[in-house]
Amino acid sequence: MTEITMDVFYEELLKLIDTLYDKESGNIEKAAQICAESVANGGVIHVFGSGHSIGFGMEMQNRIGSLACIHSIDTADFVLKNKFTLEEFKNPDNVFERRPGIADQLYDLYEMNPADAFIIISNSGINGVVIDMAITAKERGHKVIVVTSWQHTTAEDSRHPSGRKLYELGDIVIDNCGPQGDALIETGGPEKICSVSSITGAFIAQTIASETCRLLQEKGVEAPIIYDESLEGSKEHNKALKTKYAGRV
Repeated sequence: MTEITMDVFYEELLKLIDTLYDKESGNIEKAAQICAESVANGGVIHVFGSGHSIGFGMEMQNRIGSLACIHSIDTADFVLKNKFTLEEFKNPDNVFERRPGIADQLYDLYEMNPADAFIIISNSGINGVVIDMAITAKERGHKVIVVTSWQHTTAEDSRHPSGRKLYELGDIVIDNCGPQGDALIETGGPEKICSVSSITGAFIAQTIASETCRLLQEKGVEAPIIYDESLEGSKEHNKALKTKYAGRV
């Protein structure tokens, strides 16, 4: 049986992050260029993932040192805004993240601007709601950045009626370099353990943010960074950012 230890996971994860950096740094920079252009023109970055991919938006939004212009789209807003009942949303026989034909309704729940850009995340890239959101965003004229697992998405059929996959809709596609099924470590049996897309996703999210700030600085545009409120003047700064993006994030 394959030895399973934290050291094995650590070593395999470092290899994966190195692979991701080497393979996708160019695409991450291109994604940041889209984000910087959006921010410079008064836009916000809408981040959308279903299932465990919602963590990508949580990584980028409402944290000290994060960009104030990040808006996480959450399918739970359908319930909060009385578009679906909780029972409909939780229906195990019609899993919400796999449903096509509803993303345009989700899009319309929010205040959108032509300058806005989208980051859409799905490890498999085959489920209905993320594909529909990418279609809707493209139809409305927004740039779309896709984060997916190339190994996973090319191994399975699309669940969308069109047969399309998420990566086909991206202006920029970032491969998180994770394995099919997401689990990284072999056990010696058919199963594997230690899912990694949340970790690689956090790396991608923060590198997009750092590159966006660098590019804004090069443009001479102040990056809308949330300050640590223990710093002098930070409360006023953060309040001004909240006012600037009120109703949009």
